Amino acid sequence: MARGTPEKVFFDRRELQVILHLYGRMVQAGEWRDYAIDGLSDRAIFSVFRRASEMPVFCIVKQPKLASRQGQYAITGSGGQILKRGRELPQVLRILERKLLKLVT
Repeated sequence: MARGTPEKVFFDRRELQVILHLYGRMVQAGEWRDYAIDGLSDRAIFSVFRRASEMPVFCIVKQPKLASRQGQYAITGSGGQILKRGRELPQVLRILERKLLKLVT
């Protein structure tokens, strides 16, 4: 990168694999329809939409600066409230997995 340009935070391949696996199952259940990925200077955000024209239903956020404190991963709701935070991505995504189980049963 050019000097003076801040590095951006992104999800790595393993993280995206876990997120996209859940996303595919939620699409199959008819719950999610679209997503967006943003890489910012301090966080990466995977936003999930029911329709492309709406606000995100959930956001999966990675903030490496919080890794040693609260955990670098968080799930936020449509209003911006933090639903779950933790150090391990699969553990944090369990809150959404439970929602999937309710939809399937």
